[in-house]
Amino acid sequence: MGWEACVTLRFSNLCALVSCACALTLSACGSDEAASGAAARGGEDRIRVVTQAVRFERERTDVESVGTARARATAQVFPESGGLVLSVPFSAGQAVEEGDLLLQLDDREERLAVDLARVAVQEAEQLLARYRRIEDTGAISASQIDEARTALDSARIQLEQAEIALAERAVRAPFAGNVGLTDIDAGSRVTASTVITQIDDRSVLFVDFEAAEQVFGYLREGDTILAAPFANPDAAVEAEIVAVDSHINPTRRTFTVRAELDNSADTLRPGMSFRVNFTILGQSYPRVPESAIIWGSSGSYIWSAVDSRAVRVPVNIISRMDGFVLVRGEIDADDRIITEGVQKVREGSEILDLASDRTSVNVGGGPVSADEMR
Repeated sequence: MGWEACVTLRFSNLCALVSCACALTLSACGSDEAASGAAARGGEDRIRVVTQAVRFERERTDVESVGTARARATAQVFPESGGLVLSVPFSAGQAVEEGDLLLQLDDREERLAVDLARVAVQEAEQLLARYRRIEDTGAISASQIDEARTALDSARIQLEQAEIALAERAVRAPFAGNVGLTDIDAGSRVTASTVITQIDDRSVLFVDFEAAEQVFGYLREGDTILAAPFANPDAAVEAEIVAVDSHINPTRRTFTVRAELDNSADTLRPGMSFRVNFTILGQSYPRVPESAIIWGSSGSYIWSAVDSRAVRVPVNIISRMDGFVLVRGEIDADDRIITEGVQKVREGSEILDLASDRTSVNVGGGPVSADEMR
């Protein structure tokens, strides 16, 4: 064989080797592409959703009522006895202290009665003293000494009665407060049934209001409410509950609550009406977004994420608040519920959680926002 034949044979072998290498390379590339495609299809089969952890919150019931204010202490002032009025030394709205004079009656007879009673006491004391000086001489009997002692006691009682009658001719403030109007003037005649004025201690006001029997047991002493006078709705103030009535009114199905509010600024008055607002905190329930609630033929339910799969959980709606719903169902505090993508989910569906905080996550090699799932 010549040299030309040898060269031709070697070139043919080289071409065969190159062809085999190319075939192996193409086969490997095809396997990698198939594996990548299968992985991609596996990611695409999962339903993209957003979940969030369950939070528990107490049910809140906002209650509104109407209350009426009364002074901490209030009294109508009457004279103890009738007679001629000598002076009325106060004006309407004036602040007075306990014991300040409000009205003076003619007391000349009562002063004379006190003077006579003092004389009687003095005479009884002198007589008893003389008897005791001669008691040891036998000139006076023991019974006479007893009679003298009794007479002294009686005279002292009569003096005390006369002093009380004299004091009653002056009408004084029973406690510190503010006095109201009066129709009595000097020179008038009054009786024991004549109202002189009214006095109120309004440094603290009590606001009494009615609450429905459904909230009985939720309001307790020490709780705080918000009270706003109808005359000035923007001037709402906090008031502390100081008393809760012990029974329910069978006609109105309500009970009375009394709250105390500070009026040291003296801007409020007894008798004013107040709008009363307070919140009742009930039991704790799972708190979920409204978007997580699905309605079906059997009622409402939510989707819970368990091991990357959707699980249907029936729930009952307790209350709604600001885009959220309190529900009752078999939900634990560490559960995660699906809040977005709920319409695509079916029982047992495999899900891909894109995170409820809407941060971008890497799915299939590229950044995907949670908003892109829709």
